[in-house]
Amino acid sequence: MVRLLGLNIQDNLKISFALTSIYGIGWTRAVKIIKGCNIDESKRIKDLTESELKEIINFIDKNYITEGGLRENLAESLKRLKDIGSYRGLRHSRSLPVRGQRTRSNARTKRGKRKTVGALKKDDRAKLTETTTPDGNKK
Repeated sequence: MVRLLGLNIQDNLKISFALTSIYGIGWTRAVKIIKGCNIDESKRIKDLTESELKEIINFIDKNYITEGGLRENLAESLKRLKDIGSYRGLRHSRSLPVRGQRTRSNARTKRGKRKTVGALKKDDRAKLTETTTPDGNKK
């Protein structure tokens, strides 16, 4: 296991794939980092030298915000939107889609499980209205 930016990364992974496990680095950034450090893309993490690892870490620190810093920036941005009372902030606080998607028929992932409002079947209504007496029998 190699430690990069506070994360343990498996030795047998290729560099481009291993870098994507860092929050804030995707495929395109991983390739840019590798090319910026002049490292062969086909190398695996276990084949990197200490100087190459340091070079990767320095390149990432200099050019990109990752991990905790990025998470803080995102949380701060959302908090700002909520505080100023913008439409996007309200949508975030109510756990609804933010970018104009319809919610009447979709958005199940964001809104959660369906909650029935209004009409119930007779059997369901009977179950809700059933009460028990103190001795445990149903009325």
